[in-house]
Amino acid sequence: MVVGILQLEIRLFFSNSLKDKRRIIKSIICRIRKNFNVSISEIGHHNLWRSSQLGIAFLTTQTKFSYQVLNKIIDFLQREKGILVVNSKMEIL
Repeated sequence: MVVGILQLEIRLFFSNSLKDKRRIIKSIICRIRKNFNVSISEIGHHNLWRSSQLGIAFLTTQTKFSYQVLNKIIDFLQREKGILVVNSKMEIL
């Protein structure tokens, strides 16, 4: 069993309030869950309206597949308008 963990720090350019941020983050989380079948949650920067930290976990049987899925998630977020991936940390256990 292989567990892939991804921690992301992102900037939100079109967020002008905490309400905007919640709407944007909720949309991102739903789309990532739907497209990649992973567990995802906001894990930090809850009170900052232009910044967020996301935690993603993925369980599989192959290390290579875990890297592929987590890298596809990073690519997915980098293609999103109004979002900048500032930092990412990937761990495979």
